[in-house]
Amino acid sequence: MFLRANTRKKDGKVHRYWSVVESRRTADDRVLQRQVLYLGEINDSQKRAWTRAVEVFADDGEASQVAIFPDDRLAPELDCEVVQIRLSELSLHRPRQWGACWLALDLWGQLDLDGFWSPRLPPSRQGTRWLNVLKTLVTYRLIDPGSEWRLHRHWYHHSALGDLLGEDEGVAQDDTLYRCLDKLLAHKKPFFSYLRSRWQDLFAARFEVLLYDLTSTYFESDPSGHGKRRFGYSRDKRFDCVQVVIALIVTPEGFPVAYEVMAGNTADNTTLPGFLDRIEEQYGKAERIWVMDRGIPTEEVLERMRTADTPVRYLVGTPKGRLSKLEKSFLGKPWKQVREQVQVKLLEQDDELYVLALSEGRRNKERAMRRRRLKKLWRRLHELQRQKLTRDELLLKLGAAKKEAGRAYALVAIQLPDPDQEVTPTTFTFALRKDKLRIVRRREGSYLLRSNLTGEDPAALWRYYIQLTEIEQAFKELKSDLAIRPVYHQTDERIEAHIFVAFIAYCLQVTLKYRLKALAPGLTPRAVLEKLAPIQMVDVRVPTTDGRVLILPRYTQPDTDQKLLLSQLKLTLPEQPPPRIQSQPAEVA
Repeated sequence: MFLRANTRKKDGKVHRYWSVVESRRTADDRVLQRQVLYLGEINDSQKRAWTRAVEVFADDGEASQVAIFPDDRLAPELDCEVVQIRLSELSLHRPRQWGACWLALDLWGQLDLDGFWSPRLPPSRQGTRWLNVLKTLVTYRLIDPGSEWRLHRHWYHHSALGDLLGEDEGVAQDDTLYRCLDKLLAHKKPFFSYLRSRWQDLFAARFEVLLYDLTSTYFESDPSGHGKRRFGYSRDKRFDCVQVVIALIVTPEGFPVAYEVMAGNTADNTTLPGFLDRIEEQYGKAERIWVMDRGIPTEEVLERMRTADTPVRYLVGTPKGRLSKLEKSFLGKPWKQVREQVQVKLLEQDDELYVLALSEGRRNKERAMRRRRLKKLWRRLHELQRQKLTRDELLLKLGAAKKEAGRAYALVAIQLPDPDQEVTPTTFTFALRKDKLRIVRRREGSYLLRSNLTGEDPAALWRYYIQLTEIEQAFKELKSDLAIRPVYHQTDERIEAHIFVAFIAYCLQVTLKYRLKALAPGLTPRAVLEKLAPIQMVDVRVPTTDGRVLILPRYTQPDTDQKLLLSQLKLTLPEQPPPRIQSQPAEVA
């Protein structure tokens, strides 16, 4: 890299613009040059700009303003201090990630989260700005999630978040981060109300339909018999770890509305009543439709929802096993086309509407998956038949095959040898269960829904249910993009605060997602963050002729693709930070 000065005449004066330029040689032996940093204009005509921007701090903390000129020019007589700099000795220090950090804080501003958190997180008497600590936690969770220990020991120093927040590394001390977590939970409920208004203002979000679903997240820590960390049904297939259950509510467009953290051994069908009451209390009773997957509401809860003074409207997925009980009732009903490749049959029974939906796309997908798994299982069974195994070894290998085959395993009838028999092709046999296969084929691609919305358009009901994929996507992003798991905290309060921070980060991600939907369709929030991450900040250090050093923090110039992306998203990068002057650090003996 080298310095380049471009000169231009303007208003009868010569202006010099300084840049740091990088040279690289291509495979065909051409030399390409790229401007890495723009330093600005340093000459007589820029006196006013540079005297405003550059402050010198004396040992007693008193500030004064200076004018900057290169050492190869005669400095003019001015009404402030004049400092000459040795441009030939320029050096670059401490490259750190800037672009994604800046975008995260911009998203925070779009949601106006300062408006909510500033009065609730005032600075401490010792000067700790808790609002900036929270921004640090949320930005870290959005960009490069990990433990608070990693944030403190590594990530913060390698990011430009401190530059953007005007904070030193004290904001990322581990005890400071943990103390901030302890301040958050008291504000969770009012935060949900605030979010509702922001989703409405920004995206005209509606709340007539709400999607409800559950997931779990596990802990890399010693099992505990206290608090919410419990063994239970793990959706992450980590039955060796304690966990908590998370219930989440989103709109059909994917805007998160609220969540609840429950004990890890909480059964799905026990979560709804209390949560439903809290949401109805917070948002008011309205003609709202609750959309849930099968297994969440019990028959008792559905009855309570139907018979309430103000009936609670619902649309619930129903296990396919229930279809066998209703199959005869559906036989005489006509199919109705509700959209391309989707047909429905309707059945009213006991003040409820049952909707049998058949999706060609889903059927093809389920059929291909079933064929693939069945073929693989069939091949594996033949391999086991040829191997010399004991009965116990066979049972062990069949267990592994069953786990891999999933529901396809039930389509094969397997005859095992008796305990006193050897494993041979005669004692170990298997055959396709054609009766079950016919039933499975008939039901592939079908959904059975039930609702108390007897007068609703069936096409709308099917569309509402399909939108449960939005909540599945939310769980996926919380677990993968935002790394909500594993959790290393021990107390319930810290666990819930950790999830709260991830929830806030998810709100930023959703905000970006809907900007992309309107302005740059096809791009994901993660792709945008990764695209802007290479924009770095570096400290340009230039010695002065009087033994001090001029420091210019500068973010690198975006490349062509980054400029295009920023233009698409209608985002404008801020001005470069002002320079500062400090004494040369003493040499270490």
